[in-house]
Amino acid sequence: MTSLKIRAAAIAGLLAIFAATFFGATISAPTASLGATGTPHLILTLKDGDVDIQLLPDIAPKHVQRIIDLTTKGAYDGVVFHRVIDGFMAQTGDVQYGKSGSPSYNLQMAGVGGSDMPNVQAEFSDTPYAPGIVGAARSNDPNSFNSQFFIMLGDMDPDQGAGLTGQYTVFGKVVAGMQFIDNIKKGDRARNGSVDDPDKIIKAQIVYK
Repeated sequence: MTSLKIRAAAIAGLLAIFAATFFGATISAPTASLGATGTPHLILTLKDGDVDIQLLPDIAPKHVQRIIDLTTKGAYDGVVFHRVIDGFMAQTGDVQYGKSGSPSYNLQMAGVGGSDMPNVQAEFSDTPYAPGIVGAARSNDPNSFNSQFFIMLGDMDPDQGAGLTGQYTVFGKVVAGMQFIDNIKKGDRARNGSVDDPDKIIKAQIVYK
């Protein structure tokens, strides 16, 4: 009887080690589909063309995983750029109130919503904010990123960008199609960049390169 218990305990221990190893590897390596290899890229189809955003799991793995999870669910399809400030950035990603065509779409509320998943802990780095850098939008709480993000415009104000570095998590960078980001309809500076009849993400997808 004692021998059987020892053997059972040994088997259980091996299974526990296997499970920890397997599931640990799954969490630490963001993937959108089984067997995906290479670097994940977020492809945004906009009114003028496709924007290729290289995601950066090496510096912000939890943020990248959230973007992958929401994108593969189709959550970003139809989501508007609700806040766009000329010379600074374009913000989008409110999958709750900013998804055009959905029952919950409310442009007046866009910017305060998120997904039904918990917030993500900050992953700040010293990566500088520059044209094409993609950052995680958040509230005053550093650990409040959920689904919204912003893309720095080509003519961004360097001083404003410097103020974001190390304060807002960087998780991607535009590697193609920057001209289409710069063509996004701009908002009213007097209203903090709020946009009437805003442009939107027609479709978002994850590819590996």
